[in-house]
Amino acid sequence: MPSLWMLFASFAFSIMGAAVKLASTLYSTSEIVMYRGLVGTLMLLVLVRAQRGSLRTAFAGAHLWRALVGVVSLWLWFYAIGKLPLATAVTLNYMAPIWMSLFLLCAGWWQSKNHVEWPLIAAIGMSFVGVTLVLQPAVAADQWLGGVVGIMSSVLSALAYMQVRKLGQMGEPEYRVVFYFSLMTVCAGAFGTILEGRPAGMPMLTPHTPYGVALLLAIGVSAAMAQMAMTRAYRVGKVLVVANLQYTGIIFSSLWGMLLWGDRFSWYVWLGMGVILASGIAATFYNTKKTPRGAVVTDTDPIASEV
Repeated sequence: MPSLWMLFASFAFSIMGAAVKLASTLYSTSEIVMYRGLVGTLMLLVLVRAQRGSLRTAFAGAHLWRALVGVVSLWLWFYAIGKLPLATAVTLNYMAPIWMSLFLLCAGWWQSKNHVEWPLIAAIGMSFVGVTLVLQPAVAADQWLGGVVGIMSSVLSALAYMQVRKLGQMGEPEYRVVFYFSLMTVCAGAFGTILEGRPAGMPMLTPHTPYGVALLLAIGVSAAMAQMAMTRAYRVGKVLVVANLQYTGIIFSSLWGMLLWGDRFSWYVWLGMGVILASGIAATFYNTKKTPRGAVVTDTDPIASEV
């Protein structure tokens, strides 16, 4: 059953990605970010009220920093999804654990000076080989900006996940962390929409159609359901198994890309995706092999916190 929860979460996240790409033809990136946060905030308010939880926090500054970094990362990722094949954008986003491993590796080396973790170094090095292979078609098609933005998104995601881990160690419940992130997403998306501006005589927000509303709801609801399913999977399953199953999101996204946009990749792109996937699994194995069943999600694998 834990495996099924994780597979469902990965599938739901792939639906979110596909809906974001479809919505990018109707709405600006800032609008998509705003509506994604709005749906998530409302759902969390209902959930918190039903569970009689509290949104009071003594760590407002930490929440603000986590939310700020996370919102910028989310905006960059949504932008990359609109510019790149879905599977490529999702694969780049799944590099976040690699970057996080790199940050922790550098911090550990600086503190101990004489300890080199060669398995992590090998996994990190191979992931960059995979990125080079994956981004070749994007560069050839003059989509290099989307690729660079996708990589920047994954770097910021790693920083946000490390802040989530810190908040977890402070004792903040996950629902509170996600709530303030969603609330900041609404505010940042609205601010970005205002900055983008509209031609004279045009409404500030893009007029809705039933199709557009359905896409926006799909983005918010699928993301919320994926987070809940992923949290459940980590709570009742073996951390190493569950953490590795999250990479099935790359497979689901590839299938959506083929089905909806007719994406076709050369062998070296598939090889690059495989290398990134294998590197992520190796880094996850190294970082979570001693983590027991039912451990706090934010103390194990970062992707479980928020995407």
